[in-house]
Formats: sequence, structure tokens, C-alpha cells
Amino acid sequence: GGGRQMRSVMIPGNRVAIELHAKSPAQLPFARLELEHSRAQWMTEPLPAGAISWACALTASALPERAAYPPLYSALDGLLDAICVAPSARGWLGALIAYEVLMLSQLGYGEGVSISRLDAGDDLPQQIVSLQALEAPLARYLLADARSDVMAARNLLLGRLARMA
Repeated sequence: GGGRQMRSVMIPGNRVAIELHAKSPAQLPFARLELEHSRAQWMTEPLPAGAISWACALTASALPERAAYPPLYSALDGLLDAICVAPSARGWLGALIAYEVLMLSQLGYGEGVSISRLDAGDDLPQQIVSLQALEAPLARYLLADARSDVMAARNLLLGRLARMA
């Protein structure tokens, strides 16, 4: 995906159709990609770019390979659409919080983390506090074994949100 032809397709947030072919299950498959929906124009805006980068980094780092999570796939697609359509962070920040809680629960770490306790409505400062409250469970459970600093994308997003509040 790092080639000249696929570089514009393989950016965080884009939805692609993939066709995998392998001669045997032990072989590395060949992939054919086709762009279905581009969100590239939002990667030039600092706040949406930070949110898209964080959501995609969390998903790529936390989910095990070759495991299907249909609720997470649908929720991520809805979250990315909300980020692109909402006029401000107030429109999608609640969805980001709900996505993080859903990911924790789908992977078996959701006990004690409920969306009702974190719900902040449209109050941006309270939404930021709710988002910060999820940092510890995410770092402890989902990203403990991450080989790169995935939380840096989240910290960048929180810094940008804090400037708005």
C-alpha cells in the first residue's frame, strides 16, 4: 500500500473494498484494493484529522488480526461519517466516547465503564472530561502491548480539543 498508485487510497479513514487471494492458508495473500469512500479532504483540517487518526489507530492497534467485529466496523464507519459531517466537535465527540466504550466492551473490558456515567450531552468541557476518563482503561487493557505510541494520537486530539473549550 505504500506504492505511488495506492498511497492516496491507503490513508486513515478511507473505506476500501478488498479482495484477498492466496494459494494456501499459510501463504501471505495478495490484496486488490478499491476505494469506496474517501475522507481525505478531512485530513487537512486539524481537529477532524486528529479524531480520524485516533479512531483508526485505536482500531488497528487494539483489534486482533483475522477477527471479525461487525458492531465495531459499523460503529467506526458511523463515527468517521459523523466527524466528516458534523459542523463542530460537539457533534461527534459523544460518538467518539461511545465508540471507545463499545470497543472496551466488545473486547471484554467494559465492566465498570458505562456510557451513561460518561454521557455529557453537548457540553464540550464535560465531554472532554469524559474522554479523559477513558484514557486509563484504554491504555491498560487495549493498548498495553502496542509497540508504538498509539496514545500520542489521542493526546494530540485532546490537546486540540482543550484549545476549543
